[in-house]
Amino acid sequence: MSDPSPPSDPMPSPQPIGAHGAPALRTIAMPADANPNGDIFGGWLLGRMDLAGGAVAFERACGRVVTVAIDALTFLAPVAVGDLVSCYAQVTKVGRTSMQVQIETIVRRRITHESVRVTRGLFTYVAVDETGRPRPVPTVASQSP
Repeated sequence: MSDPSPPSDPMPSPQPIGAHGAPALRTIAMPADANPNGDIFGGWLLGRMDLAGGAVAFERACGRVVTVAIDALTFLAPVAVGDLVSCYAQVTKVGRTSMQVQIETIVRRRITHESVRVTRGLFTYVAVDETGRPRPVPTVASQSP
């Protein structure tokens, strides 16, 4: 019996997005964020990714956004206490009220200074008004510089 074909990658990225540009968020992994083995909890890392993606989506939407979906998330390597955690994010698709944001996390190891891509994710955000109702995402031409 043959193995089923692997699912297609919903986050095609021939070159990591962290290979260019500044991080949307940068922090240090601390002991309080670790499990008994010294690895950082995935939920802590997920929260940092959501903050980074939300910041980029906020800028693109010219205002408030909410997270409505995590369409894909892959943990590629563990994060250790003391690692410098940098989340990179870019808007990859814009709909009428929503945006997809690709987010990846790269750490610089505390001791070796090696850079390692540790997560990739695809998040969906919706632009909302002051009452929390969806609103249109402005076109790029209508955004202020």
